[in-house]
Amino acid sequence: MKIEVLQKDITKLKADCIVNAANSSLLGGGGVDGAIHRAGGPSILEECKQIVAKQGNCPPGEAVITGAGNLPSKNIIHTVGPVWKGGRENEAEILSRCYVNSLQIAEDKQLRSIAFPNISTGVYGFPKEKAAEISIKIVRDHQPKTLEKLSFVCFDSENYSIYKRLLTD
Repeated sequence: MKIEVLQKDITKLKADCIVNAANSSLLGGGGVDGAIHRAGGPSILEECKQIVAKQGNCPPGEAVITGAGNLPSKNIIHTVGPVWKGGRENEAEILSRCYVNSLQIAEDKQLRSIAFPNISTGVYGFPKEKAAEISIKIVRDHQPKTLEKLSFVCFDSENYSIYKRLLTD
């Protein structure tokens, strides 16, 4: 599986699947979540509402898949990252599960490409370096069945620099 780092707007990326750093309600919010919902249009929100009606809110670490509405990608995997509380409440384990569960859904759906934002590093406050280390470890440990390409899509230059450095180490 090819791994790349990009600095761009994930809503403009063409992939089988992009990952949304969602909140538990799946109803849109700020940051990448709000950007995906705005750019993708109302069909994403409608699918999310149907999921919540069936299963309730999506707990941190879990993931669900929807269509991508008006986005150039085909699907969106919505995963709920942890709010950073100093590392005292299993935040690293929860963040790991976000990546593991998203990769599992992509494999189950036989997708070939997936793009991740920097989950939990915005308003949720997860330290960027630690989050990058966790995500890269999970991705490197993953044994792909159908996935051929994985992109880490960084909105800001700080995350981009961290991922570039860690992936070349």
